[in-house]
Amino acid sequence: MFETIEKDIIKNKQFLTDVHKGLSDEPKHLSSKYFYDKKGDELFQQIMHMEEYYLTNAELDIFQTHKCEIAQLFAPNKEPFNLIEFGAGDGMKTKVLLKELLDHEIPFDYVPIDISQNALDQLNQSLTKEMPALSFKGIQGDYFEVLNLLKEGNNKRNVVLFLGSNIGNFTNEEALSFTSEISDKLNTGDLLLIGVDLKKEPRKILLAYNDPAGITASFNYNLLHRINRELGANFDVAQFEHHATYDPVTGECKSALLSKIEQDVTIEKNTFHFAKWEPIHTEISRKYALKQLHQLAKKSGFIIKKDLFDTHRYFVDSIWEIKK
Repeated sequence: MFETIEKDIIKNKQFLTDVHKGLSDEPKHLSSKYFYDKKGDELFQQIMHMEEYYLTNAELDIFQTHKCEIAQLFAPNKEPFNLIEFGAGDGMKTKVLLKELLDHEIPFDYVPIDISQNALDQLNQSLTKEMPALSFKGIQGDYFEVLNLLKEGNNKRNVVLFLGSNIGNFTNEEALSFTSEISDKLNTGDLLLIGVDLKKEPRKILLAYNDPAGITASFNYNLLHRINRELGANFDVAQFEHHATYDPVTGECKSALLSKIEQDVTIEKNTFHFAKWEPIHTEISRKYALKQLHQLAKKSGFIIKKDLFDTHRYFVDSIWEIKK
């Protein structure tokens, strides 16, 4: 119990530090990783089921169509392995693959890693009910700390899943740093399956991040509500407006919260001034050309093993292998 309280205090201190830094910078920004509290998890599940949010169905299509091929690539001789998923969420797409592996009696441990303990608890409950034979070892925390443990702690192949085009939340430099660090933590023959949203018709992309029902807007507003709840801030959320843009040249879809009036916001005795229509940058979702993705793999120490596409070629699940 005391360990849990101590961890919560440390997490809140980091949250406060990151918020203070982001709102002190020019331009102001907040990290998208803080979207995911309990309410944020619920809103993101709604986003994933929106008609406009094509990414979920596109990647689900890949898993349903290619599940047998993926299973064979992960364990060609049915050898035991660790299936490690970064940011597992509700596991809707992954469940297709988990069932395929279980049906073929391939021995593996499923190790979902997520920043949200709430998401892990819900995933554990659903998987225990749906797949009681599954070896589930969910871990809340830092991706790379867990990879270090798995690299040193056993001789099994590690297969990492990074789905949902979450790589798009990074700048080019951050993406290279992230995939290079994964490469450093893996052993020869280990795999990374990375889900990536491809460049396409701009209006279709923008609708996924600015839907008519306002669910993506609520997802962004919840970040301010969370800062109010957990850090004692006094954001008047009604005085901010969600704004999304897409640049087909860079492939960047950006979200921001604009201050509709000139105002001050106080957090822990610190006051942050907002000019009228001043933005807080909250999220980036980069779309890739396939050539860019292959360059990222090569630069970070991987070789391309297989590219798998959905029916419309909106999305790719690219399987990369470590060759050292």
